Amino acid sequence: MAHPGEQFYPEGVHWDDSIVQGTLPDLLSTAAASYGPRTALEFRDRPITYTELAAMAERAAAAFLRAGCGKSSSVALFLGNTPDHPVNFFGALKAGARVAHLSPLDGEIALTHKVSDSGSRLLVTSNLQALLPTALKFLEKGLIDRLVVCEDDSWGKVGTPQAAIPSDSRIVTFKAFVEAAPLPAQWPTVAVDDVALLQYTGGTTGLPKGAMLTHGNLSSAVSIYDVWGKPARAARGDVVERVICVLPLFHIYALTVVLLSSLSRGNLISLHQRFDVEAVMRDIEVKRATYFPGVPTMWIAIAALPDLDKRDFSSLAAIGSGGAPLPVEVASFFERKVGKKLKSGWGMTETCSPGTGHPPVGPDKPGSIGLMLPGIELDVVSLEEPTKVLPPGEVGEIRIKGPNVTKGYWNKQHDSAEYFSEGRFLTGDIGYVDTDGYFFLVDRKKDMIISGGFNVYPQMIEQAIYTVSGVHEVIVLGIPDPYRGEAAKAFIKLKPDAKPFSLDELRAQLAGKVGKHELPAEVEFVDDLPRTPVGKLSRHELRQRQKSGQKHDINQE
Repeated sequence: MAHPGEQFYPEGVHWDDSIVQGTLPDLLSTAAASYGPRTALEFRDRPITYTELAAMAERAAAAFLRAGCGKSSSVALFLGNTPDHPVNFFGALKAGARVAHLSPLDGEIALTHKVSDSGSRLLVTSNLQALLPTALKFLEKGLIDRLVVCEDDSWGKVGTPQAAIPSDSRIVTFKAFVEAAPLPAQWPTVAVDDVALLQYTGGTTGLPKGAMLTHGNLSSAVSIYDVWGKPARAARGDVVERVICVLPLFHIYALTVVLLSSLSRGNLISLHQRFDVEAVMRDIEVKRATYFPGVPTMWIAIAALPDLDKRDFSSLAAIGSGGAPLPVEVASFFERKVGKKLKSGWGMTETCSPGTGHPPVGPDKPGSIGLMLPGIELDVVSLEEPTKVLPPGEVGEIRIKGPNVTKGYWNKQHDSAEYFSEGRFLTGDIGYVDTDGYFFLVDRKKDMIISGGFNVYPQMIEQAIYTVSGVHEVIVLGIPDPYRGEAAKAFIKLKPDAKPFSLDELRAQLAGKVGKHELPAEVEFVDDLPRTPVGKLSRHELRQRQKSGQKHDINQE
């Protein structure tokens, strides 16, 4: 086979199948023309059809143009999971602008950098108490000239805390912003190679970098998933999928896997403002959702339901986990209890999400992130020499190339040599590929612990600790060690009613599962562990807390 793992692809799928590129405004207009009266979004039990969504985005586009936000402009979106996001996202893109996503969970320093770095002079936010006060600070600092405020109650009143909108000539409600904005005689020309999105990532060793994702990158990502999943969809017949969206739309996982992919196929997106286990279960059991993509922490929460055995998951045709490595024990437990295979693929902000995936049939390889998807090339190279490709089984850094891969970082084009090797993006992920073409992640390059001269990978230790009774969630960090240089420390959140155990007891349970040099030197039990905006456990945030002396332990060994 020309490409490792292709022999396990779904029947009829080939690595060199055609990957289609286009623009995102065309994606929405084509969907509206094809699926007009179907429900595109359901939010707070209110349906919004494809026709309505496209019309709202068009009105927003006209308003952005009237405000001077067309070609070569950046529009910052500081929004959560409401229809305001897709309306303004597609609206800005149809006007020819590029979008800069801001995370509502970011701190002021990171947000200030993103607004300034992206060059956004207009920002769209909501009057929610969690958003508006922060957005107003950007006006006070002179970072933006115009603030557009969406009114959350326009989608139905739910009692979500809202902030008063100040009277200021620079501030306008979304309703007033789009009012009477004339549609142009001709819309700006949007090209496949135009930057559609500045998606900020990293920041673990400095300020976040804006990955430049073009219309071609994002549309090819949708096409890659289409090619990969076509046989499975054909087997299910001509049905409208109901897709649960609790993942944040400002994150690449939800943007590509849920919003763009679902709209291109005419599916219904059940949009939630936040993850709530019972609300998700209502979608599954009552509304008969067919697809639920989540992150590991969501699956851990579902697996912890006391009546899991009695819950009805029969409507789900597909489930998936992404955003972070899925603990093998969690996937195994879910399959035993629910009878559905929970597989974890791999991708990055810089790849618009696609990277690897699991075929419906093929070797069972616990812990694997799967095979490289159609149109994508992956290899493993030496950590010291990124042009040296390693053979199967050897651990190194994963490189990637494909039509979905960013062309670089905004305002850092001169640094591209640092991130690319022979035209392939250096992911910073450490792993290996086996002889069947299945890839395995060992850890992030920056998270690797060097203990006594040996490379120690926190993720491998975490996987082992999840097999210990009573463990709910865990993060492993490297800590200074006078003998080894560095050693592993486990921060553990226990399940309700589980009792803490000693370090010696933990090490005894891990014996044989990890090497002696990998056994934790310390354990700390915590009430909670920090998360990233998408809901995955944040090793970086925990490390920062430790540096600043913030302790959250209830027992320490």
